[in-house]
Amino acid sequence: MKKKNIILKRAVSGLAASLLAVSMIFTGCGKSSGNSSSSTTTGGANTNTSETSTTAREEQETSPRIELEGEEVPSQLATTLNVIDDKNRNYYEIFVASFYDSDGDGMGDLQGIIEKLDYINDGDPNTDTDLGCNGIWLMPINPSSSYHKYDVKDYKAIDEQYGTLDDFKQLIEECNKRGITVIVDLVMNHTALGNQWFKDAVTYLKDLPDDKEPNAAECKYVDYYTFVKGEQVGNYYQAGSSAYYYEGMFSQQMPDLNLDNPNVRAEFEDIAKFWLDLGVGGFRLDAAKEYFSGQTDKNVEVLTWFNNYVKSVNPEAYIVAETWTPEYARYLDSGIDSAFDFSYSGIDGNITFTARNSDPTYDGLYFANCLLKTQESVQSHSQTAVQAPFLSNHDLDRPAAYLAYGEEKIKFAHGLLSIMNGSTFIYYGDEIGIGGTGADENKRSPMIWSSTDTTGQCNGPINMKKDEVINKFASVEEQLQDEYSILSYVKHAMKLRNMFPEIARGTVELVEEVTDTDICAISKTYNGSKIIILANTNKTETKCVELSRANNGYTCIQGILTVGADQPYQVEDTIVLPPNAIVILK
Repeated sequence: MKKKNIILKRAVSGLAASLLAVSMIFTGCGKSSGNSSSSTTTGGANTNTSETSTTAREEQETSPRIELEGEEVPSQLATTLNVIDDKNRNYYEIFVASFYDSDGDGMGDLQGIIEKLDYINDGDPNTDTDLGCNGIWLMPINPSSSYHKYDVKDYKAIDEQYGTLDDFKQLIEECNKRGITVIVDLVMNHTALGNQWFKDAVTYLKDLPDDKEPNAAECKYVDYYTFVKGEQVGNYYQAGSSAYYYEGMFSQQMPDLNLDNPNVRAEFEDIAKFWLDLGVGGFRLDAAKEYFSGQTDKNVEVLTWFNNYVKSVNPEAYIVAETWTPEYARYLDSGIDSAFDFSYSGIDGNITFTARNSDPTYDGLYFANCLLKTQESVQSHSQTAVQAPFLSNHDLDRPAAYLAYGEEKIKFAHGLLSIMNGSTFIYYGDEIGIGGTGADENKRSPMIWSSTDTTGQCNGPINMKKDEVINKFASVEEQLQDEYSILSYVKHAMKLRNMFPEIARGTVELVEEVTDTDICAISKTYNGSKIIILANTNKTETKCVELSRANNGYTCIQGILTVGADQPYQVEDTIVLPPNAIVILK
């Protein structure tokens, strides 16, 4: 074989850098001229490649290509969506109050979500302007006295700040048109002080004679909570002016429910059916490990009961529980579909450690082994469970902040999330690099839709400290026009998940032939179809991966994610990966 001197002159196009696989079949990554003027249909628009690098962003520096022996293998990049309607979805978490304001009062609302559904998913596979999420998780939408609404007054109503039940019905209808499943937050651990159950119980206790014990036959709600006579240590608070104290694990404003009480369970069966009948696709269960704090077996029993009931109403309903514990997989014994995996999230999660690439402990091989161990752990408890990884949520600092606002690191963190199994969850605003640390209010700051048009802009939580919410990246409007943006990268990452069903559903195996610790090398097999995913976790060095096509059953590169302008390419059995590049081989 003759030696080829392959020189990279410039990126083929800006969109080719982060959205390359959406809508074209590349024929030889190294054979384009540095002065290409062809148009590429990606991102929902025809973009002239010679103009893009100067109009959307200054041209990014690229590295010279490595000289390799052999013939270059043309990539055959996927162009067709293959979305399967099952429980493996791309979810988008929304704090309604900070998303989009439809009526100009500064508060986000359900009509605002309806207006922005096409941003999440327009339901048209021929367009390329939406995120490609086919699931929405709504944080609590019930009447509440708090800004976050995790203290529920009425489980069968919509908070008037957000809209009405008719608005919710319209939202479900519009989501159904787009193939979006909606799950709602269900808070079973506690209620609000203003919940009628609690108010009736406190009124009863206040009027109870000192020499008489509470009697559920006289007031059934007195057994809905954990009341104890006399002052208590720990998370107990006086019930009005009575002699009784109630437990409030999270707050004085949130009295804990007694889920051992069959009447309480009957209430939640009725509540669950109410929302299922309205068309919700399932529930996110708040604080599931605190139903009985420190008692995993009892919590699993509660989840078993709830899961069995919900599936009796709708066998296809999806249930994911918040179980903030290393033993989260234990909760899958209940039969619920998912338990959030916190080990990959936040500032000290596996994704962040790997994306930073500042500690040799957390390299590509480490991340690949994490994926394998997660699969083994989940399958040891359930063969049908759906993994539920995420990078951030409403309780965690924003990734942009703890990744030091490093754009390539932020992108790569989303890329690592996107190659994981199960249902991935994106917290609104993370896809554009919104900041926010410290108080919970800061982590729930307003979505930034435009830098010039304030239409729909929300005020955010009243106690949000604006000077602590640092937003260094552009708005949605601007990032949609920038093919190198974080948003463009995340859109393409979701697109790949929608093109390759194996990513979310495939059985994970390590690719033993690859020994370079910078490379996360795994295969995923689903319904007889196999893909190989390679990710270069080194943030500064291009890596050459020798991987036999004959021994590993692949032909060429069919999917690409890059954080910059340099493109991966293939020369016979060698895959060349720029820093933080991800490829799918098939």
